[in-house]
Amino acid sequence: MAKAKDPSELSVEEKLTNLYELQKLVTEIDRIKTVRGELPLEVKDLEDEIAGLETRIEKINESIESTKREIIERGAVIEKNKLDMERFESQMKNVRNNREYDNFMKQIEFLRLDNELNTKKISEAKASLANREEDHLESSRRIADRRTDLEIKRAELEEIVNETKAEEEKLKEKAHSVELSIEPRLLSAFKRIRKNSRNGLAVVYVQRDACGGCFNKVPPQRQLDIRMRKKIIVCEYCGRILVDPELAGVQTMQKPAEEKGRKRRVARRREE
Repeated sequence: MAKAKDPSELSVEEKLTNLYELQKLVTEIDRIKTVRGELPLEVKDLEDEIAGLETRIEKINESIESTKREIIERGAVIEKNKLDMERFESQMKNVRNNREYDNFMKQIEFLRLDNELNTKKISEAKASLANREEDHLESSRRIADRRTDLEIKRAELEEIVNETKAEEEKLKEKAHSVELSIEPRLLSAFKRIRKNSRNGLAVVYVQRDACGGCFNKVPPQRQLDIRMRKKIIVCEYCGRILVDPELAGVQTMQKPAEEKGRKRRVARRREE
C-alpha cells in the first residue's frame, strides 16, 4: 500500500483540489443541517423556557409558604393580644388609683392598635397569597403547554436526525479524511474563512469572470493565474480561495478573456 503524501509536499493543484473537495463535503453537511431548520434552536428555547418556569414555580411556592406562615404567626399574635387585653380589663376592676388605671388603659390601647395592624397585614398577606396562587396556576398551565410542545418538537427533530444521521456521519468521515491531506495552516485558513462567510463558502470557482462567493469581477490576468494553478489565490474583496471552473468540475459556456481577445484580433486581421 502506497504511503500517503505529506500535505506540505503536494503540488498547489493538489492542494486546491483537496480544499475544493473539502468545501463540497462541508457544504453538503450544511445542507443536511439546514433541512433540520430551526428545530434544534426551538427545542433549546423550549427547554430553557421550561427551566425558567420551573424556577419561577419554586420561588412562588417558597413565597406561598412564607405568606402562609406569616398569616398563622400574625393570627397567633392577635389571639395572644386578646387574652392579654381580657386579663388587663379584669385587673382594672381592682385598681387602687388613677395611675394604675391609666397604665392598664395604655397597654390595652397598644394591644388594640397592634391587633389592628396585624389584621391589616393578614388581609394584605391573603390578597398576596391569592395572587401568588393564581401565578402558580398560570405558570403550571404554561409549563404543561411548553412540555407538550417540547415533546412534539423533539419527536420531529429525532425523526429528521434519524433520516439524515447515516448520511451526515459518512460525510463527516470523508471530510475528516480530506482534512488530513491538507496542511494545518491551509486548513486553519479554510475554517477561518468559512466562519466569516455568511454562506459557509471558503473555496469558490470563478463564474462569469467573477468570484463565486461575492460576485465581484476578477481581472483577466488574475483569472489566468487561477487557471495556471501555480499558487493559491484569494478574492481581493471577500478573501475566499478561488479555483477555476475546470478544477471544480464545472462546464462553462463562457469563453476565457484571452480567447475573446484572440477572436477580436483575428477578426481585425481579416478586415485588414
